[in-house]
Amino acid sequence: MSRRNRWDAIGRIASKRRAEEDARVLVVVSALSGVTNELQAIADGDGVAARIAGLVERHRAFCAELGLDADVALGARLAALLALADDPRAGSRPLDWQAEVLGQGELLSSTLGAAYLHAQGLDFGWCDAREWLDAVALPNQNAWSTRLSVSCRREAEGDWQARFAAQPAPLLLTQGFIARHGDGGTAILGRGGSDTSAAYFGALLGAQRVEIWTDVPGMFSANPREVPDARLLSRLDYAEAQEIATTGAKVLHPRSIKPCRDGGVPMAIRDTENPDLPGTRIDGSAATVPGVKAISRRNGIVLVSMESVGMWQQVGFLADVFERFKRHGLSVDLIGSSETNVTVSLDPSENLVSTDVLARLSADLAEICRVKVIAPCAAITLVGRGMRSLLHKLSDIWAAFGRERVHLISQSSNDLNLTFVIDEADADGLLPHLHAQLVRGGAMPVDDASVFGPSWREIVQGPPAPAPAPWWHARRDELLRVAARGTPRYVYNLAVVRERARALNDVAAIDRRFFALKANPHPDILRTLVSEGFGLECVSLGELQHVFGLFPQFAPGNVLFTPSFAPRSEYEAAFACGVNVTLDNVEALRNWPEVFRGRRLWLRIDLGRGEGHHAKVKTGGSASKFGLPVAALDVFVARARELDVRIVGLHAHLGSGVDLPKHWREVYAELAGLADGIGTVETIDIGGGLPIPYKPDARAFDIAAWADGLAEIKAAYPRFQLAIEPGRYMVAESGVLLLHVTQVVEKDGVRRVGADAGMNALMRPTLYEAYHGIHNLSRLDDAQSLAFDVVGPICESGDVLGHARPLPAATAEGDVLLIADAGAYGHTMANTYNLRELPQEDTIDG
Repeated sequence: MSRRNRWDAIGRIASKRRAEEDARVLVVVSALSGVTNELQAIADGDGVAARIAGLVERHRAFCAELGLDADVALGARLAALLALADDPRAGSRPLDWQAEVLGQGELLSSTLGAAYLHAQGLDFGWCDAREWLDAVALPNQNAWSTRLSVSCRREAEGDWQARFAAQPAPLLLTQGFIARHGDGGTAILGRGGSDTSAAYFGALLGAQRVEIWTDVPGMFSANPREVPDARLLSRLDYAEAQEIATTGAKVLHPRSIKPCRDGGVPMAIRDTENPDLPGTRIDGSAATVPGVKAISRRNGIVLVSMESVGMWQQVGFLADVFERFKRHGLSVDLIGSSETNVTVSLDPSENLVSTDVLARLSADLAEICRVKVIAPCAAITLVGRGMRSLLHKLSDIWAAFGRERVHLISQSSNDLNLTFVIDEADADGLLPHLHAQLVRGGAMPVDDASVFGPSWREIVQGPPAPAPAPWWHARRDELLRVAARGTPRYVYNLAVVRERARALNDVAAIDRRFFALKANPHPDILRTLVSEGFGLECVSLGELQHVFGLFPQFAPGNVLFTPSFAPRSEYEAAFACGVNVTLDNVEALRNWPEVFRGRRLWLRIDLGRGEGHHAKVKTGGSASKFGLPVAALDVFVARARELDVRIVGLHAHLGSGVDLPKHWREVYAELAGLADGIGTVETIDIGGGLPIPYKPDARAFDIAAWADGLAEIKAAYPRFQLAIEPGRYMVAESGVLLLHVTQVVEKDGVRRVGADAGMNALMRPTLYEAYHGIHNLSRLDDAQSLAFDVVGPICESGDVLGHARPLPAATAEGDVLLIADAGAYGHTMANTYNLRELPQEDTIDG
């Protein structure tokens, strides 16, 4: 409200509503930015005279900016503000005086705004909210809350609509935040008072809707300033909106929803700067869509842990506990209990939680139990319908919290939220990771357009440029001819492989590049990569033999051997070949000293965590079989020195499909710190796992940002060579799997397209719940589509390549299906289960 353009926007929006809907419009405004904080300091007795003088000068200056005479527009209001400093009550600061002080901001801004808008030729009037909203006393309120955090009457006394219609101006401006106390003085609604005031007015007037105009386009699936990929929530019901607001969304105060819900008044959250955006609509007729709608974070949470062996089966123990919270005017948020402990949380946004209050509470509770206060904490909350039924989709979320110290887990009785309370410091940077996991795991149904709108990034930066058509679009006729030779069949475009290799060759910070052979060992792909200067990474003796069978003169130093739980003979064979050998446990050094004595060795470290698009591709943390724990590093180094083993490489790979460019920079920094302690390390290997955009709405991995991060961290540790081991990124998009449709069947409303291969040819959807684009190559231009499950011929329930995929309605037996982005971990994981033949493979170039 502190800028002229904001008042101009108010005038435009109100006038538009008046013209389009032939309705009276009531505008509820807050104080100018920062004014309420100044008034709070005055109410606290801090520099009263100087602060009041500053506020008077600020409002006079704003009047001048708006072209208003301050004495005419605000003279009486400014005089009332100045009088509060000389009020006899100012010395003792009673609550009624504090309320008068705190209410001045809205009285000033609304008076100023009405004068400005009227001067612009708009038919605006002004009214005092205290003549409309009456504060009501609630049970168990303390003196502070009955004056400075009040609720208002939600039932109209008399004919409010007639009274409103009788106002002389069709456009009215009034104040949020204030109401009339029972003694006739001012009462304050407290935090979120302007939103709540608008909701009270809307409910009492039976308004068509209540619109909350703010500086963001609506509610989002996470705080968009922390999670740029958070999605706009375009439609919510009251209950979900209430939970999202209560658990951390600042755009709408939770107290504002109940009056509208009780009155059946729809709400909308809109962006003053972008009035054409649809925003968020909240009403009682929103479709019920199961899934997580939002993840939020609240800081400053205080946990009170109460323990007593004697509480088990003790009648009235909880009543005694909560009576003490009531005594101190504290409202409990979350509760967790066991036979000997009760832990509750206090939300500072709903409580006056000070050191003194907590000290007095602890002293009272100490009479009946042992008390421990844990602060500051953060509450991370998932909100959505049917949380209990989503637990199987939250495995990655549980794993993420498994790395933090979780003090409390609370699942709401209304099945609308699940909350984890952790140390506040541990919550930093966690939300973007968790949000991505929710989307990736399918728990957050962002594809449902009835709930989810565009991302914050798209709103701010505009929609992403259309992705170029995949290479196979232009080669459709050729691929159909290839499919005619028989399917299932993989086809790889070597030009795509070459393009990926050159993109990574252009990253100057990288010194050594090894292609992960397990992704795709096709000879033509390996020849292409070797010709581009890539080394090769092998994980078995068979892969080593494959490499040297294809390239007998290949330099052994360009081969990296990184097996897992391989037999002794494979390590012996690798050393005999002269390749770089990686080890990830100390037991091999102890049990096979003769194999490793005097060798140069790379060491794979487990940094204590795993990352990736699915639990089964996370290769770090105690649940993973890969890597030496950091805690065992000193033991490994000591044993290596005993055997004259020189550790020349340090390696960590935490998982696949990691989409945060900073991930690899952090891995390099951690490994560099460890390498300095070892003293013999020459190369740091940060693994692979670079993602590709499998889903239609996914963004391509930001190689430029990744490269910048590597350059920055490499500059800090220039003494080490930097190695990578990409697999998927190099070949996934180069490959497609061609299948023929065998049958089209409908069962109980579910349409299924059968193909001549399934999990036997492409295991990733079954193994990792991985997404691959599925297209009817025979009918690529058909516009009319229906949702089909695409299944294979394997006698397993898991033989599903994709659920609810849009395919042409005319899809029929004999059509050619194309499974996109299948060049990595496709044929290499294929099998002959059910005695079905392996897929064929072809390559093209161009």
